[in-house]
Amino acid sequence: MSLSDISSALMREQSLLEMLLFKLEEEHLLLAAGRTRWLAAATREIEAVLGEIRRCELVRATLVEAEAPKLGLGRNPSLRELAEYSPEPWDHVFGQHRAAFLAIADEISAQANNNKQLVARGAAATRDLLERAAQERSSTSRNGETAFLVDQSL
Repeated sequence: MSLSDISSALMREQSLLEMLLFKLEEEHLLLAAGRTRWLAAATREIEAVLGEIRRCELVRATLVEAEAPKLGLGRNPSLRELAEYSPEPWDHVFGQHRAAFLAIADEISAQANNNKQLVARGAAATRDLLERAAQERSSTSRNGETAFLVDQSL
């Protein structure tokens, strides 16, 4: 195991984070377009990417744990510490990984928040629609019988 292996694991993890952002953006487009039919599939794809990220994180953690003592670090150093204590050119490489991770994490967080807002608005709109339908149903009922409203333009 080497610093090169750690860098490769970080590149794989970054690639998966990019895929997660892409899947979140797909979900956003579905939500914005009202295409709820595909939301379950989009959610499954997001969960699959999250599973891959977790597996990749475990591999990276194992690699870092094996290399950290050689750098004079504890068992679970941060990426910042790894960059600070690694020799050249790895200090720069890990610094770039860290900057990329911070940037993609911000993008993922923002996209996830946007999606949550759209879901909340959709849920509120659905609730309002159901309440109006229930009110219309009760107002069109006479003597226990339901009166039907007919669109005269048909």
